[in-house]
Amino acid sequence: MGAQLPIALALPHRRFALQARVAWGARIVDVGGDAPVRIQSMTNTDTADVIGTAIQIRQLVEAGSELVRITVNTPEAAQAVPYIREQLDRMGIDTPLIGDFHFNGHRLLSDYPDSAQALSKYRINPGNVGKGDKHDRQFSTMIEAAIRWKKTVRIGVNWGSLDQELLSALMDENSRRPVPWDAKQVMYEALIDSALGSAQLAQDVGLAANQIVLSCKVSGVQDLIAVYRELGKRCTYPLHLGLTEAGMATKGTVASTAALAVLLQEGIGDTIRVSLTPAPGEARAQEVVVAAEILQSLGLRDFVPSVTACPGCGRTTSTTFQELTQQIDGFLRAKMPVWRTRFPGVERLKVAVMGCIVNGPGESKLADIGISLPGTGEAPAAPVYIDGEKRMTLRGDSIAVEFQAIVEDYIQQRFGAASSSRD
Repeated sequence: MGAQLPIALALPHRRFALQARVAWGARIVDVGGDAPVRIQSMTNTDTADVIGTAIQIRQLVEAGSELVRITVNTPEAAQAVPYIREQLDRMGIDTPLIGDFHFNGHRLLSDYPDSAQALSKYRINPGNVGKGDKHDRQFSTMIEAAIRWKKTVRIGVNWGSLDQELLSALMDENSRRPVPWDAKQVMYEALIDSALGSAQLAQDVGLAANQIVLSCKVSGVQDLIAVYRELGKRCTYPLHLGLTEAGMATKGTVASTAALAVLLQEGIGDTIRVSLTPAPGEARAQEVVVAAEILQSLGLRDFVPSVTACPGCGRTTSTTFQELTQQIDGFLRAKMPVWRTRFPGVERLKVAVMGCIVNGPGESKLADIGISLPGTGEAPAAPVYIDGEKRMTLRGDSIAVEFQAIVEDYIQQRFGAASSSRD
C-alpha cells in the first residue's frame, strides 16, 4: 500500500464567542472565548434554608460544578443569599452563585441589594418579566442592577415559558407568508428572537456585550440541536446548553448526552447543565457527574481519572472484576476533591480493570496502570501493568485491597512529584 495521510483526531473547533466573566472575590470563572466549557448545576433546596442550601452547593462543587444556580423567588430567599455566600466563604468555597429570577426579579434585586451583590450572575427569563408595557420596564430594572453591581446576565429563554405576545406576533406574520412555516419552525424563531431581542435591549440599557450569556432551552433533542445551530450562527454571545426537563435516570442521561454531544462536537456551547430529575433520595450531584462525563468522553476536558473496564461475558462469570471496577471508580471520585490540589494532573490518569485474558493485558498496557483479573477457568493470578510494563502479579483473596494501594502509591509517586516541583 502507498503512503496515506494520517487520520485527523476529530476534536471540535470551538465557535467564536465573546468572553464573559463570572467572579466572586479572587475567583474568576471565564465563560466563552478560549475558556474551557464550564459545568453548571442548580440546587433544589429551599433557598431560605441557608444551611441546607450551602451544604448542597458544597456537594455540587465537590462533584465538579464550577457555577451553581440557586432559586431566588421570595423575599425570604433573597434575604438568605448573603448568608449562604457567607457560609460558603467560611467553608473555603469561592464558587460563583447565580440567582434564578422569574416574575418578581425586578423587585427582589431592587429591594435586597445585599443579595444582588452576593450573587455573581443573574439568570433572567424574558418570558417571565411582565407583559405589555411592564415587560421592558421590569426587564430593564434587572439589567440596571447588573450594571450597578457589575454582574453578568444569562438571558435564558425556555419554550415552556415563552413570551406569548412575541409568539402570537410571529404566528400572525407567518400566516401572511406565501408558503407558511410549520408551527415548530415558528416556535424555533420565537425562541431565538426572544433571546436576541432581549440581549439587544440589555445592551441598549447599558449592559456590555461581554456581560451577556444566552440560552434557548427546549426538552426535545432534535429541537435543541436545531435551535442552537441557528442561534450560534446569529450571535457571538457565549451560549449555555441544556436540555430542559430532561427526565430521570437513564432517559435523562441519554437524552442530554445525545443533544449536548452533537452541539459540543460542532463547537457550540460554552457552559452546560444536565437537568436530571433525581430519584427519591438520590444525590443532586449526579447531574454534575453526567456533565463531566460528557465533556471528558468528548476529549474536551478532564475531571477524574478514567477507568476502562470490560462489560463481561461468558469468560467472566466471576463478579470480582465488577466489584473491583466499582470500588476503584468510587475510590478515585471520592479522593478527587483533595487530589485536585495535591496532585495536579491526576485527572488525566487512565486505569484499566479487565476481566479476562482476551483484552485484559492489552488494555492494561495501554492504561497508566491496569490489572487483568482471571476469567472463568484461568489461573488465579492477576498481572498488574504500570506504564505499559508488567510489574507484578497479585494472587489470593486480597487482590482488590492490594490493587487499590498500588493505584494510590502510583498517584503519589507520579503526580506528587509534579506538585512538589511547583512549590
